[in-house]
Amino acid sequence: MPPIHSTPYFQMDNPAILSLLRPTPGEKHRKSTSSSGGLLRMFKLFPMLTSGCKMVALLGRPRKPMLKDSATTGTIFGYRKGRVCLAIQDDPHSVPIFVIELPMLTSLLQKEMASDIVRIALESETKTHKKKVLKEFVWAVFCNGRKMGYSIRRKQLSDDELHVMQLLRGVSMGAGVLPSPNDKETVTADGELTYMRARFERVVGSKDSEAFYMINPDGAASGPELSIFFVRSN
Repeated sequence: MPPIHSTPYFQMDNPAILSLLRPTPGEKHRKSTSSSGGLLRMFKLFPMLTSGCKMVALLGRPRKPMLKDSATTGTIFGYRKGRVCLAIQDDPHSVPIFVIELPMLTSLLQKEMASDIVRIALESETKTHKKKVLKEFVWAVFCNGRKMGYSIRRKQLSDDELHVMQLLRGVSMGAGVLPSPNDKETVTADGELTYMRARFERVVGSKDSEAFYMINPDGAASGPELSIFFVRSN
């Protein structure tokens, strides 16, 4: 596999990514389907929301189980003027198995979501294969084909990250604005603390690649709009 750092763009024809990509014929159909992608659309509306809104479109727990128990919980959160974080959990009540601050602003990610198809790829350039791919620490981060920079996986949660995980402990899926950890108010100097939580289907391609596909809360059959890829260089 050619070194991806030789170009500012991460090509989606990377063999490891191609093996994980879902078929895309339904992507055009998804754009014309008004019912799908409620969470992503709500996340894109955050700049238009009033600062007094503490919780937006919180779906909470459904009365009837719509998602299989094996689904993984993924949370994207961050201050509007700060960097966005990604946390992956086995379920909303468990300790995150992966947490990282991505090298991109929350506002930039919201703009990327205007495309309705968001693909975030993280590649580890390590030469060892003795541990699971999610256990790697240093990652090159790409969003919709554009290289954003490098990030290091958290060994421990920061105070802000722990605050978000505690507040969302009982939330299965949803999107909204959370009070800040210091003054318990919504607005800070860095803007509002926004979040989007969803359930993801986890697919293991090999010992060096995994993917997470967002499960739409409305049960749309057109496929996920948000995909996250983890790849280790060979």
